[in-house]
Amino acid sequence: MAKIRVLIVDDSVVIRRLLTDILSQDLELEVAGIAANGQIALAKLDQVNPDIVTMDIEMPIMDGLETLKALRKTHPKLPVIMFSTLTERGSVQTLDALALGASDYVAKPANVGSVMAGMERISAELIPKIKSLCRRSQPATVTPAAQASAVVRPVFAPRTAMGAVGGGGGVDVLAIGVSTGGPNALATLLPGLMRNFPVPILIVQHLPPLFTRLLAERLASVTSMNACEGCAGAVLETGHVWVAPGGFHMEVERSFNRVQLRLHEEAPENSCRPAVDVLFRSVAKVYGSRVLAVILTGMGQDGLRGCESVREAGGQVVVQDEESSVVWGMPGAVSQAGLAEKVLPLGDIAAEINRRVAGGLPSGAWAFSPRINSTLSGSINI
Repeated sequence: MAKIRVLIVDDSVVIRRLLTDILSQDLELEVAGIAANGQIALAKLDQVNPDIVTMDIEMPIMDGLETLKALRKTHPKLPVIMFSTLTERGSVQTLDALALGASDYVAKPANVGSVMAGMERISAELIPKIKSLCRRSQPATVTPAAQASAVVRPVFAPRTAMGAVGGGGGVDVLAIGVSTGGPNALATLLPGLMRNFPVPILIVQHLPPLFTRLLAERLASVTSMNACEGCAGAVLETGHVWVAPGGFHMEVERSFNRVQLRLHEEAPENSCRPAVDVLFRSVAKVYGSRVLAVILTGMGQDGLRGCESVREAGGQVVVQDEESSVVWGMPGAVSQAGLAEKVLPLGDIAAEINRRVAGGLPSGAWAFSPRINSTLSGSINI
């Protein structure tokens, strides 16, 4: 098997050497070239013919955002992983980069104690993302145990007695799980949902602190719905969007005749906190059969066990298809386990959600947001 060729773009000699040492230790990877800024990187693209690019954001002469804009004009499909800082400014710039077409990002380590610890952290995060993005054509792998335990229910499974106030068409909550490629996928999906959306929307997007708050703010700007970062004790309301905060699991719990959010810092699941499985298990417990779960693009298998819980409770599951996903790991795992009722292109999922949620609503209630199909990059000044 040919090695994956990586072009490293960073103005820091130390970082270039660090990344070169890390990637060279993996027999499946090859450092095809290095560049000290975006201008040099663009000139080297055809020369080194990389399979993927790692790119710093803040660089002299031509920074990462400028470079990404130019690169996407000539290489629209080339995977690019941004290398950013976990600061307010770094978070904003990273979301800007994702909106411009970056495939994913890796945060520069801070306060890790030693160079070796920093290298281990970068290796653990960067190498799996490189391999996943460069082999997206390969089918997602579902463990035999997960395959055997998957429970397939009929499309119209019997409804349980447990439900929450509000909602129509047998759906009382929309729960969404997403990871790699998620910010753009969400910014495409949410504006396509009907105006006055009749149920609450809960989202787990794999992002660290700061990023999730900024993501929620950006989503609020591309949809008519109120979107915010989840907070403990928040009472779920129709037409509101809550994004799980980075570093915390988000669950729902029933208190008398209302449902509210619960946040906690228990151990990560699937190496993630927040984890999709945690949220999905809780909505299945609280809302029973009246859950619509959606799994969008993402690396790994987070959401597989949660979708099992949703189907066991009689709920519904829809996933994004491989062609429109940046990485078909999470949706692919759910699909291959037989848990998905529909596997759809991203552009068709909003209409499917509207159809499932709108069943039984009064005539004329199914109206659309005026900003259908807007995108994160097209709707937000960056």
